[in-house]
Amino acid sequence: MISIEETSSKLVLKTGSTTLTFDKASGKATLQKKMLLWNKKPVEFALSEIDDIAVKSDVDGLSGAAIHHSVMHRRSGEITVLTTEEANDAAETVKKLRGFVGL
Repeated sequence: MISIEETSSKLVLKTGSTTLTFDKASGKATLQKKMLLWNKKPVEFALSEIDDIAVKSDVDGLSGAAIHHSVMHRRSGEITVLTTEEANDAAETVKKLRGFVGL
């Protein structure tokens, strides 16, 4: 289940064990992931480091079902999968995130 909380200066996306916070006031993004019961060390980077947020579609090899992910790409080359959703939901999530970051 995906939850997006948005104010004028902050957007928080929560899905499963991942929380991504965009903070315009500080100009930073924080990515927090949980592994089993433990929180991994948060990754913090500048919002300006994000160069794309998009929908990536794949096909499951066993069932042949389409799988849609919203992914964030940073200038360092790192790609982070944010959500796995239905095609329309993934497109809406990406639209909201891109709009907030200004892409």
